[in-house]
Amino acid sequence: MQGFPFSAVVGQDQLRLALLLNAVHPGIGGVLVRGEKGTAKSTVVRALAALMPHGRLVELPIGATEDRVVGSLDLQRVLRDGEAAFQPGLLAAAHEGVLYVDEVNLLHDHLVDVLLDAAAMGRVHVERDGVSHSHDARFVLVGTMNPEEGELRPQLLDRFGLAVEVAASREVAVRVEVVRRRLAYEDDADAFAARYAEADGVLAQQILDARARLPHVVLTEGELRRIAALCASFDVDGMRADLVLARTALAHAAWRGAASVDETDVRVAAELALPHRRRRDPFDAPGIEPEQLDEAMRDAAEHAQEREPDPDPTPPEGGGEPDPTDGPAPEQPAVDGDAVEGDAADGEPAGEAEAPPSPEQPAPQERPAGEPGAQFRTRRLEVPGLGEGAPGRRSRSRSDTGRTVRSQTGTGRGLHLVHTVLAAAPHQGSRGRTDGPLRLDATDLRRPVREGREGNLVLFVVDASGSMASRDRLTAVTGAAMSLLRDAYQRRDKVGVISLRGSTAELVLPPTGSVDTAATRLRRMTTGGRTPLAAGLLEARRVLASEAVRDPQRRPLLVVLTDGRATGGTDPVPRAQAAAGLLRARGTAAVVIDCESGVVRLGLAAELATSLGAACVRLDELSAEQVGGVVRAAAA
Repeated sequence: MQGFPFSAVVGQDQLRLALLLNAVHPGIGGVLVRGEKGTAKSTVVRALAALMPHGRLVELPIGATEDRVVGSLDLQRVLRDGEAAFQPGLLAAAHEGVLYVDEVNLLHDHLVDVLLDAAAMGRVHVERDGVSHSHDARFVLVGTMNPEEGELRPQLLDRFGLAVEVAASREVAVRVEVVRRRLAYEDDADAFAARYAEADGVLAQQILDARARLPHVVLTEGELRRIAALCASFDVDGMRADLVLARTALAHAAWRGAASVDETDVRVAAELALPHRRRRDPFDAPGIEPEQLDEAMRDAAEHAQEREPDPDPTPPEGGGEPDPTDGPAPEQPAVDGDAVEGDAADGEPAGEAEAPPSPEQPAPQERPAGEPGAQFRTRRLEVPGLGEGAPGRRSRSRSDTGRTVRSQTGTGRGLHLVHTVLAAAPHQGSRGRTDGPLRLDATDLRRPVREGREGNLVLFVVDASGSMASRDRLTAVTGAAMSLLRDAYQRRDKVGVISLRGSTAELVLPPTGSVDTAATRLRRMTTGGRTPLAAGLLEARRVLASEAVRDPQRRPLLVVLTDGRATGGTDPVPRAQAAAGLLRARGTAAVVIDCESGVVRLGLAAELATSLGAACVRLDELSAEQVGGVVRAAAA
């Protein structure tokens, strides 16, 4: 069955151009395709392979091990011939073709690093298992992802040469044509492909011509200065953006048949190479508005005037502003580093306790929660025990890709070569071996036992009641929640948010891998009314039970941010304690962040923590020093 033709794809012009430019110049570093489901991301990528000179498409499974990706020792030849030989991996198979990773955001970070290094260098060098091997690996790396399922870290986003946002067209005529062509393809794939064979052939020849033209395209000093000015104006980190822009501009000039790079090529390159590099924080929205790019291009124009480079530049003596590349990098949330103290909520008058509203008083009106308060770095809140290994970086887990801690007999994945040889060595005499390869028995085989880190489901229960808003504590609470969300982003967790206000608990965000979506929902959260704490805990129990069926390998961590006051419904305090007892009975790991402030404290959050079997941490102590290991301590 013929694949869907590249030239038959309707729309997605920017995506198709990004892929074609990488086909012309693989040194650009690949394409990251971000978009909602059902936008033909995979279809376009697979169609590109047919246009490449060697037409090879290699797909990398999400569950692939590093051995499978880069290659490893050929165990069959070692055991049969006693020869240390290298068995190439998927990177070798993708040479001169397309390496495609669907859902690249779900791939382990260390594998993404390996792929991007190979894509940028065009070569793989392997030093492992007593083997030293190097081979060419020039390929077009394409990763696709749905942002709703989780984001790539900014450091990994930067490693992709180009990035494209795709979405389904909202124009009726375009959608009709998409459906028409897809149905025609499904009805008779060969006949449909034949209709576009000539157009695909023209594109394939254009790629070959542009590749041949590329070494002769000139990047003038003026355009190089324009590129540098653009990258500086958008304040991107490092020099990778400048290099990618230069390579992309050269490829675009070669694609359109020009002898040198001009402003048009630089603008196209900027549209493809800069938007994802502006995302310094996990909660920054990706992309560049056309007006921003227009302004940056105007500002860069004055730098594009031809100038002879200074043969002996001398730095200014003293004074002046420091070079931003010389100083420390902007502070980023640490994974396991020490705390940076955040501002605590301290606006409550001493000794003042909240009185429940009387029937005569009108209920407080709901209002937006406002901007979060000061944010800070937190250390890992860890679920106790050993999990099954959902991809991530929070709690200890069994893993196929983590470090080897020991070996075992019986079933397992892979082979612990050293322990297998050591187990077989004492029996070689009794097995009649005098020379030749090692003689193995099934009882000698040892499997590696690996331990790594897993991602968890972090479910936030946030008290957004009127008392929190009236005391101006919600600003600090949402700031703390945002800090914890940022930590969850780095640890590859799924997150969910439950809001407590009025008479009910609202699931503001069902569990998702898109932490930036959680941050957006948290900012839009409204406040007011009483505190239905029991309803919130029961809703948390329901959500966790549902997620246990949907994603059984991902263990949950419940984080409750509240002052502990329960004012919703009849008998609110006993009901809240009973709900907490149900969560404790199902073994839910939890931590309570005590948001009460002032000199006189009622200690209700601590009582809630006792009912949950959880640790309790005051809001003004929520830092790396105090929080590290708190869940493990609670489980001891």
